[in-house]
Amino acid sequence: QVRLVESGGGSVQPGGSLRLSCAASVGHLDYHAAGWFRQAPGKEREGVSCISSFDGSTHYVDSVKGRFTISRDNAKNTMSLQMNNLKPEDTAVYYCATGPFGRCPSDYNNYLRFRNWGQGTQVTVSG
Repeated sequence: QVRLVESGGGSVQPGGSLRLSCAASVGHLDYHAAGWFRQAPGKEREGVSCISSFDGSTHYVDSVKGRFTISRDNAKNTMSLQMNNLKPEDTAVYYCATGPFGRCPSDYNNYLRFRNWGQGTQVTVSG
């Protein structure tokens, strides 16, 4: 069992940046693919990005490509999501999660594939 805690959310103006962090307070991230998801009010939870454990390969949903960067530090048992050029449509609660697999699956944006979840952190882009 991996217990995850997110931090780094907040409110920014369009074009601004935020960095989200996810730490494993219990368990280890080492052998798990890890992902970031987001959920806006009235919408389904959406996969944003995934990073594999073994080779660090990354995947992004089209709407964030070129703006978001996922990374992980297995030695520190953390992963991050650097979000640049934020847009109002990025407003959502962001969650980190790990899957029972080391490599991101082709359907990494399917939140049902992931098992361990953080509590979420709010990101609001307005202004």
